[in-house]
Amino acid sequence: MNRRLSWLIGLVLLALLAGVGLYLYHKAMPYSVVIDHGPSPEARANPYLAAEQFLRQRGLKVEHATSLDILPGLDPRGRSLMLLGERSNMTPRQADQLLNWTRAGGRLLFVAEALWDPRTGKSGDLLLDRVQLRQVLSKDLKGEGPEPEDDRYPLLTRMYLEDEDAPAYFSFDTAFHLSDPKNLAQSWANSATSTHLVQVDYGAGSVTVLTDAELWTNHAIGLYDNAWLLWYLAQDSDVTLLFNTDHDNLLTLLWRYFPQALVALAALLGLWLWHVGLRQGPLQVPASRARRQLQEHLRASADFLLRRSGHETLLQALRQDILRRARKRHPGFERLGVAEQWQVLARLTRQPTSAISQALRPRPKQRLSSVDFSRQVAHLQTLRNAL
Repeated sequence: MNRRLSWLIGLVLLALLAGVGLYLYHKAMPYSVVIDHGPSPEARANPYLAAEQFLRQRGLKVEHATSLDILPGLDPRGRSLMLLGERSNMTPRQADQLLNWTRAGGRLLFVAEALWDPRTGKSGDLLLDRVQLRQVLSKDLKGEGPEPEDDRYPLLTRMYLEDEDAPAYFSFDTAFHLSDPKNLAQSWANSATSTHLVQVDYGAGSVTVLTDAELWTNHAIGLYDNAWLLWYLAQDSDVTLLFNTDHDNLLTLLWRYFPQALVALAALLGLWLWHVGLRQGPLQVPASRARRQLQEHLRASADFLLRRSGHETLLQALRQDILRRARKRHPGFERLGVAEQWQVLARLTRQPTSAISQALRPRPKQRLSSVDFSRQVAHLQTLRNAL
């Protein structure tokens, strides 16, 4: 009987499970979910990774460099060198090498880094000054920029090409403007009131100057015609992108992955410093008071007065001594006015009246520096010794 009951319960449970499974099968609807984990480590380490991949998809050979050390090995013919990173450490010799490379047939592209200073007649950007272009703030333009146009996109930069009815649009930063005072530009791109791209011939090569290269970073290259502009400037050439990528240093990586080990190491270092800093040997016995000389007592008394009353008390004692000696040298001195007393002291000490007034006039209640105090004491002692 028990055995039959167990089988019956088992069959009922199986039937229930089968029914629940069949119900869920008919009611459950499959769907897909895309989870965004953010940029890949490669994209976070390389702000122009999307630009490199885009150019490779267009069939161009792309290299990435971090310094100008690669320049001697670059053949300028059929090569575009794009300086997209910071160039503040560039030397004049490196600037000359770059322009000589361009003059031999290379295509050089760089971002203007400094504003034109009319007082010095230069900007400090070695490359920008050598190609005789200037960068200024758009807000400072006074009729020197391009003529405003009735444009639906005033904050975008436009470039017009031959045989094209509509311009290409780019998202340059409109806060800066490139000026061409020598009229050297062969082509350019403007926003509503500013110029943000200028291209000039340079020997057998060409130089392209931009106000910024943010439009080619990973988050902006897909906007408007930014990617097309990169291809247009690099077409029919091999491309070298030169910029520095900041990587985490060893200490940052250790703190990120091994914080407990660093804390333990710091604690051990502190304990070691405490151990080696312990005093070795007996305390030094203080010197006996009986051996102190009169000069030491005088110095100690002066230090005590200085701490208790400040510099002015010590200076006032010297002033009183000077006035006391003056009364002995000149009877009736104390009945004279202040200005007359200073004239008498000037005659007795052969010092100018201005020096007498500066020495005897009480100073405001503020702490003097050691140098000023020593200078004032020396001056007062000179007056006293002269009496």
